[in-house]
Amino acid sequence: MVIDPNRPRVAPAQEPTVDQPTMPLLLVLAVLAGLAWAAAFALIFFGDIDRAHDPLATSRIIFCALALLAGLLTFVPLQLRLRLSGLALQGVAGTFLTLYCLAFVPAPTSWLLSLPDIPVYVLFAAALFWLISSAALPIIFAIGQRMFRQRARQYDLRRARRQSHAAGVAVVLCVLLAGLRILTPLGIVLVILIVIVSEFLFLAFVKAEA
Repeated sequence: MVIDPNRPRVAPAQEPTVDQPTMPLLLVLAVLAGLAWAAAFALIFFGDIDRAHDPLATSRIIFCALALLAGLLTFVPLQLRLRLSGLALQGVAGTFLTLYCLAFVPAPTSWLLSLPDIPVYVLFAAALFWLISSAALPIIFAIGQRMFRQRARQYDLRRARRQSHAAGVAVVLCVLLAGLRILTPLGIVLVILIVIVSEFLFLAFVKAEA
């Protein structure tokens, strides 16, 4: 096969990219997200929305809309800005479930192993895991770019996800210890130390994602 040197070259097709939000737009979205969070908490503490037994009550619909809006305005811009795939889905789910638990799920009245209260602890622990992991991922990813010298470590999304999940697990363990009525300052320190030592072992034996 002979290649004609005078034949014009065809540029390779480029994958479509999503424009990143500009800084002024991010500031506006951050203000709107803060207002949505504030309004949702105001309804929880002052709106008495838990007294509305009708699932389609206006107050419930407004609260659910605010919970979704708070998650979307918080995590969608972060996903687009930092190119963290999956962050928005997990963040919105964690935000909505956490706010819904705070608003409508009755608080447990007994310890973790009490059968009627086990679903409440499990649901709230799952919601906190999603929310804390999603909130920690952008922070950990940004810190890793400054802290690590190796470029592979700086942009290792698998490492950032693992560390953010470890932060979520630490919070969940504290919730479970509180449910068992054995949460103490020493217990919190031990949980943090376990998470830190585990991560050092991962960094030592797990290679960075190429």
